Amino acid sequence: MAKPAQGAKYRGSIRDFPDFDPSQDAEALYTAMKGFGSDKEAILELITSRSNRQRQEVCQSYKSLYGKDLIADLKYELTGKFERLIVGLMRPLAYCDAKEIKDAISGIGTDEKCLIEILASRTNEQIHQLVAAYKDAYERDLEADIIGDTSGHFQKMLVVLLQGTREDDDVVSEDLVQQDVQDLYEAGELKWGTDEAQFIYILGNRSKQHLRLVFDEYLKTTGKPIEASIRGELSGDFEKLMLAVVKCIRSTPEYFAERLFKAMKGLGTRDNTLIRIMVSRSELDMLDIREIFRTKYEKSLYSMIKNDTSGEYKKALLKLCGGDDDAAGQFFPEAAQVAYQMWELSAVARVELKGTVRPANDFNPDADAKALRKAMKGLGTDEGTIIDIITHRSNAQRQQIRQTFKSHFGRDLMADLKSELSGDLARLILGLMMPPAHYDAKQLKKAMEGAGTDEKALIEILATRTNAEIQAINEAYKEDYHKSLEDALSSDTSGHFKRILISLATGNREEGGEDRDQAREDAQVAAEILEIADTSSGDKTSLETRFMTILCTRSYPHLRRVFQEFIKMTNYDVEHTIKKEMSGDVKDAFVAIVQSVKNKPLFFADKLYKSMKGAGTDEKTLTRIMVSRSEIDLLNIRREFIEKYDKSVHQAIEGDTSGDFMKALLAICGGED
Repeated sequence: MAKPAQGAKYRGSIRDFPDFDPSQDAEALYTAMKGFGSDKEAILELITSRSNRQRQEVCQSYKSLYGKDLIADLKYELTGKFERLIVGLMRPLAYCDAKEIKDAISGIGTDEKCLIEILASRTNEQIHQLVAAYKDAYERDLEADIIGDTSGHFQKMLVVLLQGTREDDDVVSEDLVQQDVQDLYEAGELKWGTDEAQFIYILGNRSKQHLRLVFDEYLKTTGKPIEASIRGELSGDFEKLMLAVVKCIRSTPEYFAERLFKAMKGLGTRDNTLIRIMVSRSELDMLDIREIFRTKYEKSLYSMIKNDTSGEYKKALLKLCGGDDDAAGQFFPEAAQVAYQMWELSAVARVELKGTVRPANDFNPDADAKALRKAMKGLGTDEGTIIDIITHRSNAQRQQIRQTFKSHFGRDLMADLKSELSGDLARLILGLMMPPAHYDAKQLKKAMEGAGTDEKALIEILATRTNAEIQAINEAYKEDYHKSLEDALSSDTSGHFKRILISLATGNREEGGEDRDQAREDAQVAAEILEIADTSSGDKTSLETRFMTILCTRSYPHLRRVFQEFIKMTNYDVEHTIKKEMSGDVKDAFVAIVQSVKNKPLFFADKLYKSMKGAGTDEKTLTRIMVSRSEIDLLNIRREFIEKYDKSVHQAIEGDTSGDFMKALLAICGGED
């Protein structure tokens, strides 16, 4: 295994075993495998307690003592995932990587994800060792085999990475940084088509330190993170490879934390990925991976492995993990820097919001009204025509169709649709036909009527709408229900939660930039109310009111600065702290505001994912988001969704809904990512 740089702190979870005796270990393993059956507990306990260097010595001693190959005996005695894990641990890292790549390109098809993970994340030295190990183990040239199994720009970038010649000096030329930013911008955003060679050359050869500065400057110059440009300009496996390279340049442990999370989330476990990462990182940066995992996913890697695996396989993985970070339930102070950088990125990114539903070209409301009337006339209903017309018109165009329908036929289009359609499809189509403010007003009304209140819907709408949208909702609510929204909220909610909702419902959020001095004061109030400040400057009731005012009325740019100041002041992230210190609807409302400030499309992507994950579907939330965001930022939501959950909104809808409801949702979704 690679040793940490001189003076660097060791961040692996597996260390050399003290008082190590390879002959004694060889005997213990021989005994564990002798006779009928094998003592799997003894095998896993011993092998996961030794460093890779020590395991190689045990292999040598085993051969000297018994004239047998230890790995061959372990393969014979063990089975399945447990066998793959233990055998992986017995190989030197370079040979382990060589075996993974050989398996990835052998047989029918190629495991591109495995190639991407290994070649995008390894250092120059690790790449050189891998190439030598592949040659030694299989008497084949790794570069030739990869060329024979891949193609295009994907192949070219893999070959560049295989050279292991990334610059590694820490001295960075500012002029070269600016030049690379300009070259990347001209190769992608400013060019008709894309000059992939520039992306390959710069991302494949420049030092990590240099590229981090390039990414920072690229964001400042273009208003887009480099990842957004890669997604927009590249495609397929080449796009995935380049995104993986960027992630590893930014933070290799964060890349692996994300890979581990995706390997275990949802139904089923990607065991090959899980085994490969746990084996390969156990003596490199497992502690960093654990730390980032806990911060990013609000659960420990240990607890996720524990809940997602079983038997000796689970026990061995937990030993490699090395500890449970949920024990104290705290936010790691060391991870505060990661949180700070996320807020910094949120503050400088100029994201262009894009919907998926746009005005139809050659729009003819007369023809549409007649086609809809025909689709609903006589026996049966032509749902396909209804879906096709309504999902491919903008809301403004739908309002024209409603008016034309009434002028032509003296009928109310909404009433006709309601009588002809039913269930989830009816709710979706009728939602699309309503003006946005009236639709939101209706969703708020439904959330408050009958027994019980749908607090999640109230929070989702009021915490995410702009001032103009909130004011339009207030007018629509008054017009449709002859009661003010504030009165309705007052009679249906109570306490701090009521005060928060009413404050949001006034639509009085400031719209200017940041005030740094005020931001520091606001951060101090947040620290005091969340009980992590050294001193307190006021009574609790007054502080609660000030905290609510800050979150509900300060501008988004100002709040981003407040949350950065909060981290500098306390070494904690405000979202994590709210989740830890608060509870109930108040906590949910404040978290929604913070998440919306940080990244509104990601907030909705999370909501969409939760509406479709597990058994059953939350059709109300799914419909509400698809309708309300279709002309605002659904394209951005789609990008955040696939980035976080490794599958597209299109795929999630296909897997979780059916029939005409699915067809209409997919039409609104607007494409497969």
